[in-house]
Amino acid sequence: MPSAQCPFCPGSGRVPDRYDVHIYPNDFPAFSIPAPEPAIQGDGFYRVARSYGRCDVVLYHPDHHTSLPELSLNHLLLLVRLWRKRFVELKKTPGIRYVLIFENKGAVIGVTMPHPHGQIYAFPFIPARLEKEIAAARSYWQAHRRCVFCEVLRRERRDRRRLVAENRDFTAFIPFFARWPYEVHIYPRRHVGSLDEFRPQEERAFAEILKRVTMKYNNLYGFSFPYMMLMHSSPTRGRFPYFHFHVEFYPPHRSRRKLKYLASVETGGGTFLNDSLAEEKAKELARIPPSKTLRDSNGRKSLEVRARLSRTLRTPTRGRRCD
Repeated sequence: MPSAQCPFCPGSGRVPDRYDVHIYPNDFPAFSIPAPEPAIQGDGFYRVARSYGRCDVVLYHPDHHTSLPELSLNHLLLLVRLWRKRFVELKKTPGIRYVLIFENKGAVIGVTMPHPHGQIYAFPFIPARLEKEIAAARSYWQAHRRCVFCEVLRRERRDRRRLVAENRDFTAFIPFFARWPYEVHIYPRRHVGSLDEFRPQEERAFAEILKRVTMKYNNLYGFSFPYMMLMHSSPTRGRFPYFHFHVEFYPPHRSRRKLKYLASVETGGGTFLNDSLAEEKAKELARIPPSKTLRDSNGRKSLEVRARLSRTLRTPTRGRRCD
């Protein structure tokens, strides 16, 4: 952790003196444009390529001591719109095939900068796990002529034992196939491939469901809950009507004082051992109140926000729904 002044705080000279949300170029980028020449010469067996791409840091708030679940809904909406704007910009960048928005939170994850932030990587290829997920979605589409994610969503909403939170446009649940004890997925209820397809009402609903889930995490054990959060989107090139945007959270805690370590079977064998039932953990999270710090931009408690959201819940949505 930094012992001197934080470069992400106003007054550091590295960021604007006043900002709400901000894109900051990563000081140690894994990818860059233009990309340097590879350090070694490849051949037909060991291939190399330039590390072409972008690495952004997304600053959530100028306050060094806050976090995503503590932001107001209106501020979170600014963040969602910044994610979307940057996604569109990177999607249009020549040579970029995948844009991954993510957040690493907590020292146990390996985070060295506690200032609230996430990252965006723009890859010149589709990352291996995402490529496998896309291939599986394509295979299911070809066999059944429907989206596998829509089917997961339909089953989870029908079963309801693994639901954690829900609003009109998004459903959060611990999936049947969870690998981490408190692994929550968030699915839009309308079939969309990426952030740039969100409607204005979905942007706000997305901010709200992110806040609810992360507040539940914090309230679960009474401390700022560490996690990895990744947004799975369609690739930036080609057509992928079978892919469904969603968010996956991987929290390392399996109890208040115990972490889940990826040991030999997980790391070497690629087989995750989940020592808990998804239904039990979902029940735990579902009953955790998310209202402790749910406030609007003026600091008022969430009653008005909830009333406003409840009104939107009753408004019919046009377009294809997965449920």
